[in-house]
Amino acid sequence: MRRRSLLATLSATSLLPLPDARAASPTRRSIVLVHGMFGGGWVWKYVAPLLQERGYEVYTPTLTGVGDRSHLLSHEVTLDVHVEDVMNMIEMLELNDFALVGHSYGGMVVTSVADKLRERIRHLIYLDALIPENGENAFALLPTGMADERRAAVKHFGAGIAFPVPDHSTVPLPEGEAKNWFMRHLRPHPVSTYDTPVRLARPAGAGLSVTYVAHEKPALASIGPSRQRARAKNGWQYLSRPIPHDAEVAYPGVVADIIATHA
Repeated sequence: MRRRSLLATLSATSLLPLPDARAASPTRRSIVLVHGMFGGGWVWKYVAPLLQERGYEVYTPTLTGVGDRSHLLSHEVTLDVHVEDVMNMIEMLELNDFALVGHSYGGMVVTSVADKLRERIRHLIYLDALIPENGENAFALLPTGMADERRAAVKHFGAGIAFPVPDHSTVPLPEGEAKNWFMRHLRPHPVSTYDTPVRLARPAGAGLSVTYVAHEKPALASIGPSRQRARAKNGWQYLSRPIPHDAEVAYPGVVADIIATHA
């Protein structure tokens, strides 16, 4: 008899509506952080908690083929797949009025996502990121000669499928545990993402509030042309900070401050 009563109670309880998680924190604003080349959602490990402490809901998707999704690496992983990664997460979580942040290669992804979901984005933030215009691929945004160098690296060291992880000595971060942790987690990046042209209905960032933050200690050469493009954009806020390209790893407090100030 006792068992029947318990089952009856559980059955009745299962019919009750589940609480709406969004209603529990109606004032919390959302931020979506999109990582760069070789990375994953893990790169925001030290930045995300600092933003959460300030009252933000923080989402850190990992793009297909890298990070904890590196087992999906293939020629089929294009920029379009990465755009779908982020858009699907936004759709499934029903995010609105959020800040969208792209770092490095992530600029390719957020530019396209922002073009498609313009009405849902509160602010677009580029952290030392690539900025494509309609019809351009990532290779086209690199300084003269760099695309050929990277294609050669893919051919000789990436099985024709991916950019190989950079050597420890070439990554401009302070030596120490933070850099060692960063290097341990890097994974090859699918080359097809750099071959895919972006398709935009409007110029990058059009109709949005946009902030571009240049990381210039040291200034990474591959981002140089995009920095120049951002500086020339009418209506964009352009900032320069004396931090390395992957500052989210070595200086998470600084990066969290930058994001929170503009999110």
